[in-house]
Amino acid sequence: MIALTDWRRSEPGQKPDPKRVVSSLPIALVQIDPDLVVSAVNPAAEQLIGQSFRRLVGKSIADIFEFQEPLILGRLADGEAQLFARDVGVRIMGQPPRFFDIMTSPVTHCPGWQLLMLHEGVGVEALSGDGRGAGGGEGIALRAPEVLAHEIKNPLAGIRGAAQLLDRKLSERDRAMTGLITAEVDRIAKLIDQMQSLSRRSSEPFQQCNLHEAVRRAEAVLVAGCHGQVVIDEEFDPSLPPIMANPDSLVQVLLNLLSNAREACQHQLPPRILVRTRFASGIQLHAGPGGKPLRLPIELRVSDNGPGIDPALRDHIFEPFVTGKKSGQGLGLALVQKLVREMNGRITHDRDEAKGLTHFRLHLPVAGAVS
Repeated sequence: MIALTDWRRSEPGQKPDPKRVVSSLPIALVQIDPDLVVSAVNPAAEQLIGQSFRRLVGKSIADIFEFQEPLILGRLADGEAQLFARDVGVRIMGQPPRFFDIMTSPVTHCPGWQLLMLHEGVGVEALSGDGRGAGGGEGIALRAPEVLAHEIKNPLAGIRGAAQLLDRKLSERDRAMTGLITAEVDRIAKLIDQMQSLSRRSSEPFQQCNLHEAVRRAEAVLVAGCHGQVVIDEEFDPSLPPIMANPDSLVQVLLNLLSNAREACQHQLPPRILVRTRFASGIQLHAGPGGKPLRLPIELRVSDNGPGIDPALRDHIFEPFVTGKKSGQGLGLALVQKLVREMNGRITHDRDEAKGLTHFRLHLPVAGAVS
């Protein structure tokens, strides 16, 4: 196999060879064979690891990289999984740990072959070459989350504007859809704001929320995205009091659970998704605000009749990078758990084999119980 570093010079004016383009990438790129052995590297990887191509080829990935998140090596062993993980601690050849954004991708039409990419998070300097602004002061360093947020928010603003223009031309009956688009664009923009800083520890401000209204909003988004090809059964207790939560975070949690349920049961005949709310006395969080026990009497259950979660993953399903989906990143349920904890709630899952149902249960406090 030709090494990623083994290029011939291009003649002046000649179209760049794709291998030369790969060689010019500033991101470390490692090609891995089905046995998780290095088969090729680019110059950036040589520089990062501190060894030449000839010394790296033939070595096991585990002998070069020690990931502080062990699940990453498990995803590599899958051979067909895609992964994107930010700020992962990695020891390279036994050196002190450094933090990288890590991406993996299977090689098309080559089963078992993968690409591993590592990028060390660094700031992007100001436009002046010396890193200083025009006034001679400190240059502005834009980190990747800020750049990504900026690039996403621009098209979101365009989508929102287009929806507002359409709203003026539609009948009153059809305006509900443009209103949904506008509301979802606003929610996504707020979510991007929350995720720009991964070190954020404070939760978003809470207010009294109607749980059923949040469920209906999440259902509307899901149904609109599936062009109506999903049926959700509801069993609501109309007597439930308001809860204290952040409305956008609550919709994000519910939308994630409903989306997972839809994907899980899409091949069943017929597919079934059930959303149920009820009082659940006796459930409490032992470490509530101030260390006092906090009752969680409001239960929302999302159920589906899919095949269920792989038993080997059930105890780890809320951990980052754990997923049973071939194209999944394993971050959705980890985010769900984080948002639920910020609401002083709890989320669990279980499997009813007799009925063929998987349940995700969300337990929350009532408004006024959290000070």
